[in-house]
Amino acid sequence: MLQYVQPGLVGLIDGTVSSLAPIFAAAISSSSRTAFLVGMATALGAGVSMGWSEALSDTGKTTGRGSAIVRGVITGGMTTIGGIFHTLPFLIPSLRLSLLIALIVVAIELFVIAWVRNRFLHVPMKNSLLVVTLGGAIVLAIGMLLGVS
Repeated sequence: MLQYVQPGLVGLIDGTVSSLAPIFAAAISSSSRTAFLVGMATALGAGVSMGWSEALSDTGKTTGRGSAIVRGVITGGMTTIGGIFHTLPFLIPSLRLSLLIALIVVAIELFVIAWVRNRFLHVPMKNSLLVVTLGGAIVLAIGMLLGVS
């Protein structure tokens, strides 16, 4: 749990939620291509940052969390994955269509996060969906507000 699931969940949440604001701000203020480039840069940069941070934050010896390198790779990889899936729709030139598909992908991502929290952390699905969706909605709103400003 502490060696694989928790680092993966942290990465997936961070990658999914933190990348929403820059991607949607870029899409609304510019174009699908710009949103795609910003999304890829955000996902890859955040993946490296989160992986590095996780690996350097705890050797795992005292806490029993396992290999720092393994946790770093898991966290970084899941952070990247969390940011990439809702970036890919911006390969579609039509901004309106890419935004719609990206929103659907985000909804699926948030559901998966809630399911993982329910399955492994035993958080009731209703509560997990509420908290995860609230966090995603706040960050998405920030991106949209900045995009129209």
